[in-house]
Amino acid sequence: MEAQGDMARMAENYELSNVGGRRSRDEEHESRSGSDNMEGASGDDQDAADKPPRKKRYHRHTPQQIQELEALFKECPHPDEKQRLELSKRLCLETRQVKFWFQNRRTQMKTQLERHENSILRQENDKLRAENLSIREAMRNPICTNCGGPAIIGEISLEEQHLRIENARLKDELDRVCALAGKFLGRPISSLAASMAAPMPNSSLELGVGSNGFGGLNTIPSTMPLVVPSDFGMGISSPLPVVTPKATMNITPIERSLERSMYLELALAAMDELVKMAQTDEPLWLRSLEGGREILNHEEYLRTFTPCIGMKPNGFVTEASRETGMVIINSLALVETLMDSNKWAEMFPCIIARTSTTDVISSGMGGTRNGALQLMNAALQVLSPLVPVREVNFLRFCKQHAEGVWAVVDVSIDTIRETSGGATTFPNCRRLPSGCVVQDMPNGYSKVTWVEHVEYDESVVHQLYRPLISAGMGFGAQRWVATLQRQCECLAILMSSTVPVREHTAITGGGRRSMLKLAQRMTNNFCAGVCASSVHKWNKLRTENVDDDVQVMTRKSVDDPGEPPGIVLSAATSVWLPVSPQRLFDFLRDERLRSEWDILSNGGPMQEMAHIAKGQDHGNCVSLLRASAMNSSQSSMLILQETCIDAAGSLVVYAPVDIPAMHVVMNGGDSAYVALLPSGFSIVPDGPGSRGPPGNGPTSNGGATHRVSGSLLTVAFQILVNSLPTAKLTVESVETVNNLISCTVQKIKAALHCES
Repeated sequence: MEAQGDMARMAENYELSNVGGRRSRDEEHESRSGSDNMEGASGDDQDAADKPPRKKRYHRHTPQQIQELEALFKECPHPDEKQRLELSKRLCLETRQVKFWFQNRRTQMKTQLERHENSILRQENDKLRAENLSIREAMRNPICTNCGGPAIIGEISLEEQHLRIENARLKDELDRVCALAGKFLGRPISSLAASMAAPMPNSSLELGVGSNGFGGLNTIPSTMPLVVPSDFGMGISSPLPVVTPKATMNITPIERSLERSMYLELALAAMDELVKMAQTDEPLWLRSLEGGREILNHEEYLRTFTPCIGMKPNGFVTEASRETGMVIINSLALVETLMDSNKWAEMFPCIIARTSTTDVISSGMGGTRNGALQLMNAALQVLSPLVPVREVNFLRFCKQHAEGVWAVVDVSIDTIRETSGGATTFPNCRRLPSGCVVQDMPNGYSKVTWVEHVEYDESVVHQLYRPLISAGMGFGAQRWVATLQRQCECLAILMSSTVPVREHTAITGGGRRSMLKLAQRMTNNFCAGVCASSVHKWNKLRTENVDDDVQVMTRKSVDDPGEPPGIVLSAATSVWLPVSPQRLFDFLRDERLRSEWDILSNGGPMQEMAHIAKGQDHGNCVSLLRASAMNSSQSSMLILQETCIDAAGSLVVYAPVDIPAMHVVMNGGDSAYVALLPSGFSIVPDGPGSRGPPGNGPTSNGGATHRVSGSLLTVAFQILVNSLPTAKLTVESVETVNNLISCTVQKIKAALHCES
């Protein structure tokens, strides 16, 4: 009842203020409990102008009226004129009475809230006062925590100063991390540091429609702000603010948070650059007259973008390429493949020699890969001993920009690690913002625009491969897109219930899967033997009897059911041939012409026993070949062969296999126990502007070499030279493998009528 009394007093005071009168204490006592209102036109001062003041009579509202008024107040504290009129009719009150009741009720509610807040503030004030007194008391009588005796005032003052400096630094770093996290998530972070931090600017990401744009997307706003703070930069011109490392072995949590915040800034800047490079045509990208390839206009690039990983190192050259293609895979599946290091390596087996995810900074939002950010390393290869493997440490950032539109960007982090006191590395290449933008298309296809932008040390690349690498045909976008198209087409065929016409239908579904799995292992081991980058640990050999361009390596095979035990020798070399890549591929994969270069063919043609198609092109397949026996005492031998071809190059990989083991595999048995050692060929175009090796080809007036279109052929063999793993490698074994490579190259040249 006390609350209702307060409300009544406020109502009475408000009403009398309108008529200019003052109530007596008796009148106030009369209406002390309940919500009082005047009879008739309460508070109306219009009649007071021509009538003498008369004592107004007040009546308490009935409990039913108060209940109705309270019920409406809970639903609508500010009723409009129509609601007040309807309520006054229902409660038999004047509309002015209803209006005043609601005004007084709101005033009462506000007063109660203020009282409650004042009570809380008073308690907080008392608590702070008590804490302040205790701190002052402790500072008057300081005690050393180590010995328990009185502490020197100077030590306390110095320690307090250090703590204040450290706290200020930690607060600034926490504000920075929270602001970046809010920018990363697209919404503010509700923390003390974030509430005190200045709001981060927002921006939108536009995906325009160009000649290689994204269908009818027009302008797509991004939920991810992509504005990078002005103090962000790397390299000589604008070094990153970093924490001075106190210990090289231990990284404090706040230092780790700062490092991650720098990673996030770098990822956001890289994503912005990638999408702009994917959507912008001229003048950023120009069409070359030879082959119609897209060439990056470096002057326009430097005008458009600020280097996000610092300036280009001395002696490095730039390689940039862009490619767009239709791929039979949807955007979600492709994004999941790219963000999983194992699936990524399986999708690009000839490009990726080794990869792993070293740290997951963010796994994404809402159960998707949107916003996923992870730290990865990879070894990228061109299948030739004349091209070193590219070791890269990079961030991979995934972002969904619209429904069915995703982007995945990579950017090197070596500069951040060097600046933040990490282990100093000297990479032979740096990965500028590179990656792909994927847009869903009808019938399960996706439109993929791939951008590769790298700075690398050209001096480590052999002269024969420099035109190919500099044109972006070795590690560039064309190779990534072509490999992706071929692999996705293969997966689509394997998942299809219909068997291609070219296949031998005698092989069961389980047999097809087992043979393909065995062929995949064979090809992966072949690639590992060419570049010595993964799968096995190879030891390089240097001998006087081996040609300079031949790479010889050895390793021990022990307890590996997938290959014979003993000493394995691998030898590989690359040569230039004045024939087209297609002609060279067709020659090497034709089992009828195999006797012209393969000593395993017993001097005669081979017969195809089984055939499994892996794509629409006849060159993408797995075959089982049988060599004819020269006499009845010889048993025929089986050769497993896989051939692959796409716009970037081709492969022919083969290995002798045991006949009983292959019967098990063709019946759906486990292929992991089939021992094999692969050999084969890798074929790529010789690159634009290439003239082959020095001295080849006729010369025209002025001494310029005439342009001859050709191929770069890599020949590689893996041979078991001794069945005992503990045996020592002999010089004769190395010379035998070297002679085998030399003889094979000479036979290929003779068969294709190439000049020696």
